Amino acid sequence: MHTKVRPNIVAPSILSADFTRLAEQLQQIEQAGADWVHCDVMDGRYVPNITFGPFIVEAVRRCTSLPIDTHLMIVEPEKYIKAFIDAGSNHITVHQETCTHLHRTVELIHSLGAKAGVSLNPATPVSTLEEILPFLDLVLIMSVNPGFGGQKFISTSIEKVRKLHLLRESLNPELIIAIDGGITSENAPRIRSAGADALIAGSAVFNAPNISKAILQLRQTD
Repeated sequence: MHTKVRPNIVAPSILSADFTRLAEQLQQIEQAGADWVHCDVMDGRYVPNITFGPFIVEAVRRCTSLPIDTHLMIVEPEKYIKAFIDAGSNHITVHQETCTHLHRTVELIHSLGAKAGVSLNPATPVSTLEEILPFLDLVLIMSVNPGFGGQKFISTSIEKVRKLHLLRESLNPELIIAIDGGITSENAPRIRSAGADALIAGSAVFNAPNISKAILQLRQTD
């Protein structure tokens, strides 16, 4: 039986970047072999922090050719999806917890030409995605409570990745499993072995003495 080769994606989150050097740091991660750029959008309502809007995504788009993976940690994301796609986002991820009509929101993302993802907070079970999973390109498991970078990894997230991995085998084998929060070179191999394809990492990349080495270490599987 042929075993599918899963992606091995590293997506640095600009939440931890130095915004006075953003263009330079985007060039660094691209040259270091990063696969995506992750943009965390927070509204101060759904999560206790405020970050940025479409204009920063537009600036990122001018600085890199990497796919932009935009995570909307906001209420009523459907009102802003078009603006973020127009700004250059290739992937849009919304939260299951904020979308009353999740299928409609996913269809909106697809209709505007982007890949659609859904994120789950630490306390939200994977089972809530069973009906929407066949329609998704990506699921993002939050391994910290969203809102701030630099938090400690919640260890039960690894079992959550395993559960999602089993679910996708029957419902959507092409689905990409991403994880975000407290990702380090130490826990990355265990997370990947559980079934995660994409590691979103902010502090582990942008706070490292050597960005290229940090990305390489996150990509290692053992």
